[in-house]
Amino acid sequence: MKTMQPKMASALVGALFAMAGLTAHAAGMQPESTVVLIQEADGEGSMVVTNTDAAPSLMYAKIEAVSDDPNPPVVLTPPVARVDPGKKQTVRFMLTNKEPLAVERYARVTFDGIPEQKNDGKNKVTLTVRQDLPIVIRPKALAEDKTPWTHLKWSLNGDTLTVANDSAYVVRMDQRVKLLPGDIEAAMPKSYVVPGSKVEIKLKDGAALKNAQQVQITPFSAYGYALEPYTVQLGNATVETTATN
Repeated sequence: MKTMQPKMASALVGALFAMAGLTAHAAGMQPESTVVLIQEADGEGSMVVTNTDAAPSLMYAKIEAVSDDPNPPVVLTPPVARVDPGKKQTVRFMLTNKEPLAVERYARVTFDGIPEQKNDGKNKVTLTVRQDLPIVIRPKALAEDKTPWTHLKWSLNGDTLTVANDSAYVVRMDQRVKLLPGDIEAAMPKSYVVPGSKVEIKLKDGAALKNAQQVQITPFSAYGYALEPYTVQLGNATVETTATN
């Protein structure tokens, strides 16, 4: 059986809506930034979310733990709020840790906007847009490091590429990585590596891997912007890294 292409699927959904007399309507909450940064020294952080819909909506905010950090020390308020069109809602993130943090912590937060339904007799299908952002919590006693990806240790064993993060920093990057020479492409299972964790990636092109000496990544800044590609030697925990133009 052939798999339906996304464009074809979208066209089919639109056609079905038209045949049924339905109006498709997209709505969403727009955060002011692409990441929530919380300083332990402040005890809390915040994010302003704007209702970009043309009607009042209910904003639902929820913190999602990741498997690498299952108990993030943070709660948010309010979890639900009514937001008028074009208006803003501030969501506060409060830390709950009792002891000082030793390493950066990581979680996700989702924002959903559900438009209020009007009983006007028209058939409507509301498509909500979910915003899913990272949360990074910075310890008070940890010095800021603007290039945390330099602490990552990369190694290649057969067809397995391994990256270990022995530092106290969360490292965020594009999931696409490349081995050099040979431009052998690989994909990280996620776009972050938390402190004390190790990620293994199974590779293809086994014969070409024998010549691989470096790995090239595209790190993200603290605010989620992609930076210049970065190249590091494989198989050495103390290698020097160099920026690639």
